[in-house]
Amino acid sequence: MNEVTDEWILKAEEDFFTADGILHELEIPRAATASFHCQQCAEKYIKAFLTARLIRFERTHVLMDLLKLCLTVDKDFKRIANDLNSLEGYGVAIRYPGTSITIELAEEAFKAAERVRKFVRKKLKLK
Repeated sequence: MNEVTDEWILKAEEDFFTADGILHELEIPRAATASFHCQQCAEKYIKAFLTARLIRFERTHVLMDLLKLCLTVDKDFKRIANDLNSLEGYGVAIRYPGTSITIELAEEAFKAAERVRKFVRKKLKLK
């Protein structure tokens, strides 16, 4: 792997463990913030994969656009399409007034991020 891929992985891991801590270790969990970090984890893992495969991508937070690029080189990515789709709204909309989320939805977002993380790490041959 290259340095940029490694950096994407590091940043994705920071988001994953931040979401975990915000959701599972605080006295009062912060659902919206945890969900944002779940989306960010998935986004950065997808970008790590694309970078490792030397596939250029635009600056975007749209997971489904990034998924399309992954599918050009690995059709297995269809397996995480539903998880990526479920995380889509947490990257931008959740950060603004008028949008709220329950702890239950945040837990679902965490599980989706966990599945994406596991899938991409396997593709990158990481433990």
